[in-house]
Amino acid sequence: MGPGDLKKLTAALPLERHPSLLVGMESSDDAGVVRLSEDTVLIQTLDFFTPIVDDPWTYGAIAAANALSDVYAMGGRPLTAMNIACFPIGKFDAGTLSAILRGGYDKIKESGALLVGGHTVDDVELKYGLSVTGIARPGEIMTNSAARGGDRLFLTKPVGTGLISTAAKGGHADEASIKESVGWMLMLNDKSSAAAVRAGVMACTDVTGFGLLGHALEMARGSGVCLEIRAGDVPLMSGAERYGADGYCPGGMLRNRKFAADRLDVEPDAERFLPILFDPQTSGGLLIACPDNAAPALIKDFEAGGVRYWVIGSVARGPAGKIRVRL
Repeated sequence: MGPGDLKKLTAALPLERHPSLLVGMESSDDAGVVRLSEDTVLIQTLDFFTPIVDDPWTYGAIAAANALSDVYAMGGRPLTAMNIACFPIGKFDAGTLSAILRGGYDKIKESGALLVGGHTVDDVELKYGLSVTGIARPGEIMTNSAARGGDRLFLTKPVGTGLISTAAKGGHADEASIKESVGWMLMLNDKSSAAAVRAGVMACTDVTGFGLLGHALEMARGSGVCLEIRAGDVPLMSGAERYGADGYCPGGMLRNRKFAADRLDVEPDAERFLPILFDPQTSGGLLIACPDNAAPALIKDFEAGGVRYWVIGSVARGPAGKIRVRL
């Protein structure tokens, strides 16, 4: 579902108010945060979706990594996970369904969390994901609403998974592009999140279904700032731009672009990048707004931990809640 449709559906819901609720629905953050004690907060999230790859184990592992990412985006550590499984009974054999669950379990184990159960539904369409609970220290929570002027914008994975997946479904993606995309989607955001927390970063989100610009817009709105994205510095997965030019664009890309259209200021030379900047991502990287004086420490920590990163822009002067896209 696109960001515009989601906003309409949730508009009538009352916002919860409670002294212990630190992050709720009002800021479009990646997860909810509730204070448990003076030194511990609870992070809650869930995510599930239909298959984007053919291999069942890989699908389960990617779906799990994607759900776990919301906890990392908030600066937390996953503690427990529960399966959300919608299986068309009779359409798939038990081995296929078991492999999906095993892929999810293996990724949960890699994160250090515990699988504690779940829920299954007999559905007409296959869907899988996780409900995840994490913990963090109150002062280390990262949100959409804490970006400040002068911050540098870091991205920790290239974009293009939606374009490559769409081309693959049509049988037009080459094996190298698919392999690269799957490798990035399987990668947890644990190391990049921990490095951001150690550097004192307060503003972060993960890049998923709303695309890079959609999630950047949520940060700009939540923080009341203007973001400047240098399109030419955004890392692209191999083949993604070509597949977009060939017309293999996921439907979510158009919804994302429509939602953000009136909040963008785009240089003519950067227009050609807009499709891929709105490409819906699965298990994407972290978009981190790091204070300029903390950036050297973050970069040093990234490099020590083998974390790939790209500096793609900054928090700039300009109208609050808008994004400037430059070449």
